[in-house]
Amino acid sequence: MSNSSSLTQFLLLAFADRRELQLLHFWLFLGISLAALLANGLILSAVACDHHLHTPMGFFLLNLSLTDLGCICTTVPKAMHNSLWDTTTISYMGCAAQAFFFLFFVSAEFSLLTIMCYDRYVAICKPLHYGTLLGSTACAHMAAAAWTTVFLNALLHIANTFSLPLCHGNALGQFFCETPHILKLSCSHSGYLREIGLTVVSACLVFGCFIFIVFSYVQIFRAVLRIPSQQGRHKAFSTCLPHLAVVSLFVSTGLFTYLKPPSISSPSFDLLVSILYSVVPPALNPLIYSLRNQELKDALKKMMTGWFSEAKMFLFSAP
Repeated sequence: MSNSSSLTQFLLLAFADRRELQLLHFWLFLGISLAALLANGLILSAVACDHHLHTPMGFFLLNLSLTDLGCICTTVPKAMHNSLWDTTTISYMGCAAQAFFFLFFVSAEFSLLTIMCYDRYVAICKPLHYGTLLGSTACAHMAAAAWTTVFLNALLHIANTFSLPLCHGNALGQFFCETPHILKLSCSHSGYLREIGLTVVSACLVFGCFIFIVFSYVQIFRAVLRIPSQQGRHKAFSTCLPHLAVVSLFVSTGLFTYLKPPSISSPSFDLLVSILYSVVPPALNPLIYSLRNQELKDALKKMMTGWFSEAKMFLFSAP
C-alpha cells in the first residue's frame, strides 16, 4: 500500500520485453516525431510567411499545427527515452506535467476543429457575412476563448486527480500519463466522484461541439449540393474535405478508445489503440491538409523553392 505523498514515480507500460523490439519502437517513434515536426513546422512557416494564407482558416490552421506539435512533444519523447534506455519510470511531477499538457493540447485540438468547422460553415452558407463574422478580431477572440477554456479544464482535472490518495500501486496501463489510468490507482471515493463530475461537464462540452460539427456539415452539404456548377461544388468540397477528414480521424480514434468493449481489451491492443489517438492524428493532420488545400500546397512549393534557390546561391557564391 502506498499513497500519493510517498510516491516519487510511476511505472509506464513498456512497448516490449525484448531489447530488439524496444529499439525498433524507438526508431519508429523517432521517424514519426521527426516527420510530424517537419510537416507542422512547414505549415507554420508557410502560414506565417505567405500573405495569401493570412486568412481565418490559415490562422486556425496555424493554431492547429501548434496543438499537433504539443501533442507529439508531450508523449513521444518520454516513450522514446524509455525504449532507448530500457526503463519504464517517470517522475511524479513529470507524470503530472505530461497528463496536464496532453489533456490541454487534445482539448485545444477539438476546440479548434469546432471553430474551423464554423469557419467553413460561414464561408459556404453565409459568404456575404464572412468578413463581418470572421474578422481578425473575432478570430483572435475565438482562439483566445478556446485556449483559455481548455487550459482551465485541464488544470481542474489535473489538480483534482493528483490531489487524490493513491493506494493501488504506481503502475499505469499506458505508455504515457493519462488521467483515467491514474484514477484507477486512487482509493478516494469522494475524490473519484468529484472527478466524474468534472468529466461529465467536459463530456457535455465535447458532445455539444460534436453536435455543432454534425449540424454544420449537414448545412454545408445541403448548400454545396445547391451550387449549380460542378466546378463550384468541387471547390467547395475541396475546402471542406481536409477538415472533415481530420475531424473524423480525431473523433473515431477517441471514441474507439473510450467506448471499446472490455472483452477486446488487452495490454498490447490497448497500447496500439492509444498510439492511434495520441500519435497518429498529430502526425497525419499536416499531410491531410497539405494534400487537399491548394493554397497551402502553392505556399509550401513557393517557400521550398525559395529555400532551394537561396541554398544554391549560397553554395555557388561560397569561395
